Amino acid sequence: MKFGLRYANLGRYANGPAAVELAQAAEAAGFDSIWTVEHVVVPHGYQSRYPYSDTGRMGSGLEDFPIPDPLIWLTYIASATRTLKLGTAILILPQRNPVITAKAVASLDHLAGGGRVLLGIGVGWLAEEFATLGVPFEDRGARTDEYVAAMRALWSQERASFSGRFVSFRDVYCRPLPPNRRIPIIVGGDTKAAARRAGRIGDGYFPARGAPAELYDEMRRAAVEAGRNPDDIEITAAAPAEISEIEALAKRGVSRVAVPVSGAAGLPAQVRTPDDVLRYGKDVIARLRD
Repeated sequence: MKFGLRYANLGRYANGPAAVELAQAAEAAGFDSIWTVEHVVVPHGYQSRYPYSDTGRMGSGLEDFPIPDPLIWLTYIASATRTLKLGTAILILPQRNPVITAKAVASLDHLAGGGRVLLGIGVGWLAEEFATLGVPFEDRGARTDEYVAAMRALWSQERASFSGRFVSFRDVYCRPLPPNRRIPIIVGGDTKAAARRAGRIGDGYFPARGAPAELYDEMRRAAVEAGRNPDDIEITAAAPAEISEIEALAKRGVSRVAVPVSGAAGLPAQVRTPDDVLRYGKDVIARLRD
């Protein structure tokens, strides 16, 4: 089992020195990856329903909490670490320009030494945020699929071309290319649509909460329908509250668990400080990691 540290760019860890201390502790403790979240804006009084809580609202105090841009935050801590993989969980892809995003992600991977970036993407849920950014909320799923294809073209082709409904370009250079000519794309989300998207086009799947067997099955079915081997799609799951449950997740095909770090009010936490991270490494990771 591999271990990631999630919710890393929130609250106290929005501060540069604290972010570096957290990332270095994660690397020393044996975490393979660190994961960031994204909201460009959180409109006051939003009416959209947050899908990951019973109340339909994000945790208390999160509306005006600092959430640094995930790619910039990861670039900041990349130079202070050597092996830690740099993940987004998730980047709200349809809100972004895919060409600029492809450039930023490739630049991060290039500067970090290659093979360290894990691009977790999702379609988003906050309609008011889309409205603020001038992006139609209704076609976010179609945009996501097309943007993934466009970014992969930019990363893999010497002189890239792509023609789609939302983005087109012809014979363009986008340098630097990622050293491996590919960035793993992890599809996030707790819906059947997300699971099927992961099966069709994802390199990985990361449901936001829990480890729902029915969604894993949906992902695998979609992969087979697309002519893919579902075993090639890496599954990341939220770390269970009970450490004893981690081995059960491994038997269900999960290869990484993401441990929440407290950085913001209202979010769950299994570790809170860099010292907690180091202790988790000794007590849990040393016993269970690959």
